[in-house]
Amino acid sequence: MAKKFQNLRNKMSTERRAKVDVMTKALLAEMPMHALRDALQLTQQQLAEELGVKQGSISKMERRPDHLVSTLRRFVEAMGGELELKAHFPTGSVSITDLGEFDGSSDKRAEG
Repeated sequence: MAKKFQNLRNKMSTERRAKVDVMTKALLAEMPMHALRDALQLTQQQLAEELGVKQGSISKMERRPDHLVSTLRRFVEAMGGELELKAHFPTGSVSITDLGEFDGSSDKRAEG
């Protein structure tokens, strides 16, 4: 019989629980596109309709190893979010702005 996670967690030391909480937050802060869509309880079909593309295009987007920033922005905005791009340096972080808007005319790889 499976053990309940809460029972295991209750047996952990305070320090160990704190470490688990930090690791959990880190994992939740970084997730693949399909997991983000799932977490928002959206289907590929719903997202495809929002973007005006076919469901298969969403599947391809989610499996793709690299994306244009404009494509990623459209994907995130269709889920109700806002894309922010940051560069992290030893001296601090900088938000990168003015990346232009997607019009599709110069993107031969555009999904959809």
